[in-house]
Amino acid sequence: MATVTELKCAVRDTLESRGVLGQLKARIRAEVFSALDDQREARPPLSHENLLINELIREYLEFNQYRHTASVLTAESGQPDVALDRQFLANELKVTEGASSKSVPLLYGLMCHFVSSSDAGGKVFLRGASVPAAAPASSTGPGPDA
Repeated sequence: MATVTELKCAVRDTLESRGVLGQLKARIRAEVFSALDDQREARPPLSHENLLINELIREYLEFNQYRHTASVLTAESGQPDVALDRQFLANELKVTEGASSKSVPLLYGLMCHFVSSSDAGGKVFLRGASVPAAAPASSTGPGPDA
């Protein structure tokens, strides 16, 4: 007769071999996050830049079947539940796609572009983002620029 420890090991091994264990762990993490997330706490407004960045990440996560991670991203960031249209996203990023690039997330195409770019000795100059810096949580009044 098998011991409880042997039974646990057998169940764990079976779930791992079926590829289910990782999905179960991710689902549990997502449910724990959802239970702990205080919906009464107002989220900062989602900037246009963050909307686009989150959508690039969501497309990548869903392509790689990281569905639970994508659901946590959507819930935590305040990203709309319905994904943005890919053509809209490409237009916002000023990206033109070839036929082969449409089968993979836009993030892969952007990576490929920057990795294979040889301008400025292989480096790309990044300018500061237009996203305003978040105010410290302890800030209760206007800052020095007010």
